[in-house]
Amino acid sequence: MARTREIKRRMTAVGTIARITKTMQMIATAKFTAALQRASATKPYTETLSDMVAELASTVSPEESGSPLLNAPTPARKRELLLVVSSDRGLCGAYNANVLRVAARHLREQSAVGVDTVVETVGKKAVGFFQFQGFDIANRYELGDKPAYEAVEAIAASYMDRFAAGEFDAVRVAFMRFVSNARQVPEIMQVLPLEAEAAAEDAPRANAGCEFSPEPAVLLADLIPLAVKSRLFQCVNDGAVSEQIMRMIAMKAATENARDLRKTLSRDFNRARQGQITTELTEIISGVAALE
Repeated sequence: MARTREIKRRMTAVGTIARITKTMQMIATAKFTAALQRASATKPYTETLSDMVAELASTVSPEESGSPLLNAPTPARKRELLLVVSSDRGLCGAYNANVLRVAARHLREQSAVGVDTVVETVGKKAVGFFQFQGFDIANRYELGDKPAYEAVEAIAASYMDRFAAGEFDAVRVAFMRFVSNARQVPEIMQVLPLEAEAAAEDAPRANAGCEFSPEPAVLLADLIPLAVKSRLFQCVNDGAVSEQIMRMIAMKAATENARDLRKTLSRDFNRARQGQITTELTEIISGVAALE
């Protein structure tokens, strides 16, 4: 009797958990759809802007551009800033673990070659991780599930000012790139200086043969800050999309596992109940036989 009560109690608990994880899956699905729409809307703008900067940079020397934000031959880097984009909450599969693993490996590699790296974070999970690892966190940003462009723009503006002032030799972002619903890749992207020469080699020459007015150097000076802001915003948006789809997948798996466990417990309950009934019948029959 005690065994059947225990199994029934576990069945009730597992059923409750399944309903909770199913609800979380539905919420994550809705948030994923909204985040994907935001990321998809900004991606063409970011890519086109990067192509334009690459095209303009190929016609203007770094000296002519007058911008310190462009990639140019520099001495070996000795100090950089790493922004780590994580989530505020858990239950999103390996999202945070993968991003933080890539960030930690990058920090070790940079330290091995004598580069001093300043760590800044987005999301509470990165804060907890780096505090546990003993790293000092220079700044902590909270952008939530719906990163606002204005907030990211302010962060990017701060980075550009600090980079131009010589505080850092490079600014990089550790984030989860959203490739498709089935693939999300943790990576480190360089935001500053803009790698215009590499972009010009890799990107399609969408603007080849175009004439620019005003002069390319003037346009470049205006477009570079926009490109930096849009690139950082795209990183944050990719992180938000990846977080929600990985949470959706994790909650779906948890719901299915809970349902499978409940079925197993139901079979165990039926067996235990059947054994209990058999025992009771045997005792009754034995009692009747004893009375005869």
